[in-house]
Amino acid sequence: MRNLITDVPGLRVGNATDLGLASGVTVVVFDEAAVASVDVRGGGPGTRETDLLEPHETVGAIHAVVLSGGSAFGLDAASGVMAALAERGVGFEVGTARVPIVPGAVLFDLLNGGDKDWGRFPPYRDLGHAAVEAAGLDFPLGTVGAGTGATTVNLKGGLGSASMIAASGHRVGALVAVNACGSVNLGEGPHFWAAPFEQAGEFGGLGLPHPLPALPARPPLKGLPPGANTTIAVVATDAVLTKAQCKRLAVMAHDGYAHAIWPVHTPLDGDTIFATATARKPLADPVFDLALIGDAIVRTLARASARAVHEATALPQPGRLPAWRDVWGE
Repeated sequence: MRNLITDVPGLRVGNATDLGLASGVTVVVFDEAAVASVDVRGGGPGTRETDLLEPHETVGAIHAVVLSGGSAFGLDAASGVMAALAERGVGFEVGTARVPIVPGAVLFDLLNGGDKDWGRFPPYRDLGHAAVEAAGLDFPLGTVGAGTGATTVNLKGGLGSASMIAASGHRVGALVAVNACGSVNLGEGPHFWAAPFEQAGEFGGLGLPHPLPALPARPPLKGLPPGANTTIAVVATDAVLTKAQCKRLAVMAHDGYAHAIWPVHTPLDGDTIFATATARKPLADPVFDLALIGDAIVRTLARASARAVHEATALPQPGRLPAWRDVWGE
């Protein structure tokens, strides 16, 4: 196990990073069209092709999911992903035409010191195409792809991933770009809210502080305008699921955010989660197995969210937020 979402068979991940831009794109590409759904809980989301993921809509499967920086400009990344997939003959068949189905979500990183003077056309279409070309089973975490320009209230955010085997025997994985309005750490210290779920010291092995600090009356918030934050994620399993079952997993998965980020789902965030299934292993019990997979996804997404901040490095632009490693080292 790589402890990455690619431990779920049937998918690959690619990143395209531009440090000068202080932004980037991450794509999950499926080997075969995958069943998927979505759940949006933040008050300021930026999304593309999410309506078709509702269980009652016609299109039954997707070919890729895009996570991007750039706020609404980053929605162009999906066009680049579509172009790369179309070049490979991938897509939903409509007569003689093929249309790749590529939902996506974006986060706000326009005020992080990068050079956003891109002229007439934003660069995200090209970054999306490059991310598909880079897709593979192994990929870096931290200040890469959609996590390049991400921040939290007090530390550099980033791209995180984790995986595990659910009690049902199914594999699950999570991929997340943490650009939260709140914090993944308790108070001003190095400990992560997700500590109870940590495996093998993957984000420092510090556990929880003792005694636990009292929570302040005012939660930590960036204070930027609505939509200026957002944590976006893809969770995956190798189970054989329907769109309705994927919808339930997407709903459950938001508890992973709640275990890792405080506060979360605010009017200032656009928190969104895509849930996908690559149909390698049937459910023995359609209700209890789904509950066990959902539990594992909650744990995995919490861990991935902490890893995103733990693995991040500071941007080269002066005056940017420090990385966790800059403050507390290893």
